[in-house]
Amino acid sequence: MNKANPWEGPLVALLLVAFTGGILGWNLLAPDQPFSEAENRSLKQLPMFSVHSLVTGKLATEVEKYVADQFAAREFWVGLRSEVESALGKVERHGVYLGRDGFLLQKFTPPAPGDAEAKAAAIHAFADAVPSLRTYVMLVPTAQSVLDDKLPPYVSGSGELVYRDEIRQLLDERIAFVDVYPALTAQRKQAIFYKTDHHWTTKGAFYAYQTLARQMGLEPQDEEDFRIETGSDAFYGSLYSKSGYRHVQPDSIELYVPRAAQTYSVEFVDEQRQSHSLYELDQLKRKDKYAVFLGGNHGLLHIRSDNQAKRKLLVVKDSYANSLLPFLVPHFAEIAVVDLRYYEGDVSRLAREQQYSDMLLLYNVQTFAEDPSILALAGQGQ
Repeated sequence: MNKANPWEGPLVALLLVAFTGGILGWNLLAPDQPFSEAENRSLKQLPMFSVHSLVTGKLATEVEKYVADQFAAREFWVGLRSEVESALGKVERHGVYLGRDGFLLQKFTPPAPGDAEAKAAAIHAFADAVPSLRTYVMLVPTAQSVLDDKLPPYVSGSGELVYRDEIRQLLDERIAFVDVYPALTAQRKQAIFYKTDHHWTTKGAFYAYQTLARQMGLEPQDEEDFRIETGSDAFYGSLYSKSGYRHVQPDSIELYVPRAAQTYSVEFVDEQRQSHSLYELDQLKRKDKYAVFLGGNHGLLHIRSDNQAKRKLLVVKDSYANSLLPFLVPHFAEIAVVDLRYYEGDVSRLAREQQYSDMLLLYNVQTFAEDPSILALAGQGQ
């Protein structure tokens, strides 16, 4: 019988103490980081002490968040945890599925009962306030619906489509519903969605634009009308930041540059500045590279063109519209772009005063389900 090594127990204990002490010392000596590039968010800083925060327990909570955010080599541990969980069969983290072929896919959580009815009523109320507008609604299914073959086994991607169809059935005949699902599914073998981000790619937006243009009675442009340039091949998007899955390949961002010369101006109303480009190329040097399209989200933009178009368009939208809007510019003399999450004005008054001919409500299905600001349309014009 082999005798146990009398040094084995103390040696293991000593190594454990040394490892723990090393990690503690590393955390004490490492400087605090203000921002996580991978997660695209500010990190918790050391909280201020007060007797009140100590007694109420707020201090302990804040310190816990601080330690979690400032833990040394945090990105390594986040990635390691996701790898271990994946090896154990877990396919979802923080509402993001780890799908096939390197796809990260956003989980859809159905909204509370009555949500669809309330939002459809808000759209009808807006249409009542501005009856002269030709109103179009485009609710875009995300990758988890269009690329449902990329979902993990036993995960269904039908929830988005059920909710979208519920909205569609609630809208009356005054509202033109733009169904881009067939166009996207027809092109599903192409790169129409990013793998690490919740948005569609510029190519996906282009196919949706063609469907929209035909329904609006416009002649859509073809891909041959553009030079397709790679803006970045190192894009790690929102689902990468949110999920903690780190061993995935980055995406490429493509820009569709018109071959025909165009002259237009973009007025950023809240920022009180103007541009002559629909692309903010400096954003390609930053983490949020999708903000290359119009610089991200803003309360109100005015895009004015010197083309001979007669129609004027009002767009109420989420960020899915940002990469589609450049395709619409040649078809309209003016486009006003409103994001209800940041706009505090009266949209119906804006539509009447500026005499827009058309209105497009463009959201991806998930944002439409989650965003309560859409209900503000019901109060317009009252």
